Amino acid sequence: MDLTNQFLIAMPSMEDPNFDRTVVYVCEHSEKGAMGVVINRPMELTLASLFDKIDLRLEIAPWRDEPVLYGGPVQTERGFVLHAPAGNYGSTLTVAEDIGLTTSKDVLEAVADGNGPPRLLVTLGYAGWAAGQLERELAHNGWLSVEADARVIFDTPLTARFDAALRLLGVDPRHLTSQSGHA
Repeated sequence: MDLTNQFLIAMPSMEDPNFDRTVVYVCEHSEKGAMGVVINRPMELTLASLFDKIDLRLEIAPWRDEPVLYGGPVQTERGFVLHAPAGNYGSTLTVAEDIGLTTSKDVLEAVADGNGPPRLLVTLGYAGWAAGQLERELAHNGWLSVEADARVIFDTPLTARFDAALRLLGVDPRHLTSQSGHA
């Protein structure tokens, strides 16, 4: 089962506080493990502030005031840019036909110049799983998974992304419980 281009929605039983009520966009999944970025946890850092830290000026509204997101607990000092279209940047992983994940500074330089991708979010850090770890977490009801929808990533307000991802499964967020059963 390849979970690339899927949302992982944290269940109430998720014991790791890094992922409480999060939606993770899975960017890569193979027999070697998985990696993705949390798409709904803002940090107290704006894009303008982040750009200042890396010696770029960002004066373009609305990007200036957009929050940087907590992408996950791995490499929290490193930036990851999820964007559409995938484009042609120095270090881009094409996740889906129209979505890329870039770790090279050239995508941020393009944004600062007004020539960047029209849809993007920036995270610090990512979520990573060793071989078989994510599959075990899914088997133990830690996550729900559903095919990703770019509108949830780029067009839905941050505070509504968790509920929007659940609705893709037809689940009413009010009906989630930390209790699980096995038949």
